[in-house]
Amino acid sequence: MNTFWSEIEAVIEKKSLLKHPFYQAWTAGTLTREDLAHYAQQYYKQEARFPRFVSAVHSNTPDLATRQMLLENLTHEEAGADNHPELWLRFAETVGADRASVLGAEAHAGTTKCVETFDRLSRGSWQAGLAALYAYEAQQPAVAKTKIEGLKSKYGLDSKNALGFFSVHETMDAWHSASEKQVLVAELEKNPALGAEMKAAVSDACDALNALLDGVCEARGIMACATA
Repeated sequence: MNTFWSEIEAVIEKKSLLKHPFYQAWTAGTLTREDLAHYAQQYYKQEARFPRFVSAVHSNTPDLATRQMLLENLTHEEAGADNHPELWLRFAETVGADRASVLGAEAHAGTTKCVETFDRLSRGSWQAGLAALYAYEAQQPAVAKTKIEGLKSKYGLDSKNALGFFSVHETMDAWHSASEKQVLVAELEKNPALGAEMKAAVSDACDALNALLDGVCEARGIMACATA
């Protein structure tokens, strides 16, 4: 089981979002505000739907303790005035994408693929759905940290509205992903045959997230992506 979990982690490392040229350009400070605004418009499609992915896995999960963990995750996503979609809209405004432009943006093919893939995985077996959530949330602490550093040092953005979404995910998703991993490892111990399904779900989720970034790069003609 430990060997197989290492294989799952290796998939995430190989397809890490931090290796994508768009995020590397973010770190280097070579993106324009227009690039960031376009990204904010596209990524909102995924962010706004993410609570529903969590909800779908929660609904499919038979174990009460796991449902409670997912319910807490869902509450973090949607509760209160500082819910996560709202935090994203505030970030979008700081990079020049007003709310109307975010809410009305037409999704690229890569963005649509991302949303549809997570929707499919979250409505399949609950173990595969949880693995897909893990593939996303396990990456977020490092991704968020890198984005914060880039926004502050390369783009001069250090307001609460600019950084709030990422600050929350830098801490919350460390807990979420650790909890998800604990459940997934326990499931593998009970039924090692689930490993192939989990690994496939993780791979598909990572590919979908990268496809969203590919679409942003293509639409904006970002040279760092073309030469990667």
